[in-house]
Amino acid sequence: MKLLETNIKNNVLESMTKILDENRELILTANKKDLDAFHKEDQAMFDRLILTDKKIDGMIKAINEVKAQEDPVNQIISDKNLENGLQVTNKTAPFGTIMIIYESRPDVTIEAAVLAFKANNRILLKGGKEAIFSNKVLVDLWHKALTENNLSTDYIKLMQMNRDETQAFLKNPTEQLDLIVPRGGERLINFVKEHAKCAVLISGRGNNFLYIDDSADWNKTLSVIINGKTDKISACNALDKILISKNIANYDTKLVQLQTVLKERNVTILVDEDVKKILTDEALIPEANVWKEEFLALKCCIGAVNNLNEVIEIINEHSGGHSAVIMTKNDDNANNFMQQVDCAAVYKNASTRFTDGGQLGVGAELAISTDKLHHRGPLGLKKLVTNKYYIYGDGTVRA
Repeated sequence: MKLLETNIKNNVLESMTKILDENRELILTANKKDLDAFHKEDQAMFDRLILTDKKIDGMIKAINEVKAQEDPVNQIISDKNLENGLQVTNKTAPFGTIMIIYESRPDVTIEAAVLAFKANNRILLKGGKEAIFSNKVLVDLWHKALTENNLSTDYIKLMQMNRDETQAFLKNPTEQLDLIVPRGGERLINFVKEHAKCAVLISGRGNNFLYIDDSADWNKTLSVIINGKTDKISACNALDKILISKNIANYDTKLVQLQTVLKERNVTILVDEDVKKILTDEALIPEANVWKEEFLALKCCIGAVNNLNEVIEIINEHSGGHSAVIMTKNDDNANNFMQQVDCAAVYKNASTRFTDGGQLGVGAELAISTDKLHHRGPLGLKKLVTNKYYIYGDGTVRA
C-alpha cells in the first residue's frame, strides 16, 4: 500500500474513535446476535466474545493510544558513511500485508487493524465464525473511517472463509501476503504452520508456570497465584502450573493452605505423586502431557520439586514459552531462573497477568509473540515494521 503521511493516518484514527462512540448500539446489537448463536460449551471462548460499553471504551482508548505514538515507519535505525564511498541508511519499513487469524475476540478487530494501519500495513482479518456479526459491523465502521478520509477500504479487509477455504488460501494466496499471525490455541497455530507459505509469527498459547522457592514470602505468593489463576481464565497470560520447593518451611501446612485458597475460588486441582501424599483428596495428574496443556479454565496443576535446576528443566520442557514466575527473596535464584527459563516474559514476585501490551508500557498489541523472530512478547506498534537499506552512491563501483 502507498506510504501515507502520519497526519493522514491519525485523521483516520480520529474518525474511527468518533464512529465507534456514535455506533455503540449497533455494535452491541450485532454482538448479541453472536452471543445468542454461541453454544456455551467453551466458557473461555464465550467470555472473549462478549462486548460491553466498557469494552468499546477500551477500543477507543487503544486507538487513541496508537494515535499518540510516534509513527514507526521511516525511522532511521542506522546511518553510516563508509570508506567505499557509500552512504548507507537503514530505515524501518512496513511489512506489506499482514493476515491475523483469531478466535472469538471482536476487540482484536479493532486493535489489530489500528496497529497495522498506523504502521502502514494492509491487514486481512480472519476472525472466527462465532464473532461474525460483531466483526462485520466493526470492519464496516473501519471502512467508513477510511472513506471519510478519502482512502481505499482495501487497507482493512475481513476474510470470510471456512476451514477448507482458509487452508487453500494459505497454500496459494490469491493476493500478496507477507506475514501471518495466528492468535489462538495450539490447533490453530499448528494448522497455520502446516499450510502457510509465508512467514508465520506464533502467538497465543499460554500454559504459564509459577515456582515457589523455599525463600518465598508466603502471603505474597498466595496473592500472586490467586490473581494469575482466577483474575481472567480466558487470557493467554493466566496461570496454569504451580511448582513448590520441597525445602520450603512448613511444606505440608503451606500445601494445605494453597489448596484451601484455590478451592475457595472453585479451582480444580491436579497433583503429582509427591503432592498427593499431602493433598490426598486431590486427583493425580493423569498423564505427562497434561503439563503441556493450556487450560483456559478454573483448573491448575501442583507439583513438588527438589531444586531450581529441576524447575528450569520442567518449565523449558512443558511451558508454551509465554510467561513464568519465581516467588523468592533470593536474588541469585531469581536471576538464575530469569536467565535460564526460555519464555517471552519472566517474572520475579509478580503475576503472569501483566504480560500484556498495555500493562508493560507497549500500548495496544497485535498479539503476544512466543516466537523468537522477529520479536518476542507484546507485538506493539513499533514491532509491526521490518527494515529497508537506502544506499546512496555517485557512480560507485566495488573494487
